Amino acid sequence: MLGTDPAVEQDSSLEDQLRVNPDRFRVLTGDRPTGSLHLGHYFGTLQNRVRLQNLGVESFVLIADYQVLTDRDVANNLELAVHGLVLDYLAVGIDPLRTTIFTHSAIAALNQLLLPFLSLVSVAELERNPTVKDEITHSKQSSVSGLMFTYPVHQAADILFCKANVVPVGKDQLPHLELTRTIARRFNTRYAPEKSIFAEPTALLSAAPLLLGTDGGKMSKSRNNAVALADDADTTARLIRGAKTDSFRQISYDPEHRPEVSSLVLLAALCQNKDPYEVGDELGSAGSGALKSLVIDAVNEHLAPIRARRIELAKDPGYLRDVLRVGNQRANAVAEQTLEEVRKAMKTYY
Repeated sequence: MLGTDPAVEQDSSLEDQLRVNPDRFRVLTGDRPTGSLHLGHYFGTLQNRVRLQNLGVESFVLIADYQVLTDRDVANNLELAVHGLVLDYLAVGIDPLRTTIFTHSAIAALNQLLLPFLSLVSVAELERNPTVKDEITHSKQSSVSGLMFTYPVHQAADILFCKANVVPVGKDQLPHLELTRTIARRFNTRYAPEKSIFAEPTALLSAAPLLLGTDGGKMSKSRNNAVALADDADTTARLIRGAKTDSFRQISYDPEHRPEVSSLVLLAALCQNKDPYEVGDELGSAGSGALKSLVIDAVNEHLAPIRARRIELAKDPGYLRDVLRVGNQRANAVAEQTLEEVRKAMKTYY
């Protein structure tokens, strides 16, 4: 049974260590290339990636192109989606000179680790994993592929191939990280009892605010309820004007009782670097129309420089390919070194 381990409980000491000794840490994060990243990604993960990079923490950002092979409609436009992610990363401030941006499909040694790792977990453990359950529930396919079923073990290979010791996650992802820790522990016990190969990665719990989609549901690329970083100002205005609110004219920040209104208030506050309660008080009885106008202006102003950089970067597709080529080379070198250690430990180094 998966439990709560003290090593994955968030406290201020990890943040202090990241600031004081950033060179002791290596971070792994990533995204599935299923469409443009949106405001939820920006405030939820992208800003934190740039922050960690700027602290001096060695960072790896994975574009999980193998993990979209179960989504046939997305896989048909995979190259476009991958280049779109690279554009989003660079536009928000991820620096390819300091952060390794790479793709699943280019790192053979990473994917080879999946085989020994699968031998360390049971079918029952995979069936219990919330990530697998969620993927199966939301799958649009008539049947679930083996790739989707092994999703958490593939993610463990993503983390362990580069020996990441810190993984930024939300609380809902802790069971997955615990499975990664379990795989690392079992591998060390079985194959490297005298000198461990893999450290058990620690969770850096996200304090990201919850932003709802324009329909009041979870913000998602696939639900067409999100403002993408790539959207222009007019599209942003149209989407926000259509956002769900409620019938009360008084504006307030009350996430529990007024989630849709509060999400818009929070979005304006994040873009203006203000307290959401302050934003709500300033609007007072101005109504939802005034709230939406404020949010439109705040979002467009905040994203303007990011969008301008994205447009300029898009003019040079060769540079995007170079970013991936260099990142893939770097990730390959790391993965091959790790695989060599694994093969020696397993006595399969002939």
